[in-house]
Amino acid sequence: MSEVQHFGSCHCGAVKWMFTGPEVLDGCRCNCTVCNKKQNHHCIIKLDRFKILEGEDKITTYRFNTGVAQHKFCSICGVQSFYHPRSNPDAVAIMPHCIDGDTLKGVNWTYFNGQEWEKTMEERAPAAQ
Repeated sequence: MSEVQHFGSCHCGAVKWMFTGPEVLDGCRCNCTVCNKKQNHHCIIKLDRFKILEGEDKITTYRFNTGVAQHKFCSICGVQSFYHPRSNPDAVAIMPHCIDGDTLKGVNWTYFNGQEWEKTMEERAPAAQ
């Protein structure tokens, strides 16, 4: 599978980022409380493959429960286009629907039972791409 540079942003364009990854990503559909409320379908990317291009000063962080996950969102439009997940705190989870352009050819979705987070992590921790 070809590796490409994907560019993404929030709704208003104040926060822009890029990462290098495959044209077809592995994605996670989680049902934990925050993912369920936000329909937070995401793809976990190794941190060294991700770069914020603009708007770092426009990013606000929300934490809850253990405080490990850093839910990042634009302070202007409110869109979360990426975050640092509890399952992979040294990675970034991007929202594939926030990728701009046509570099993303598809997503292979898997289900993550976030309602039983600890048990699910013991059985199968999601891997960064």
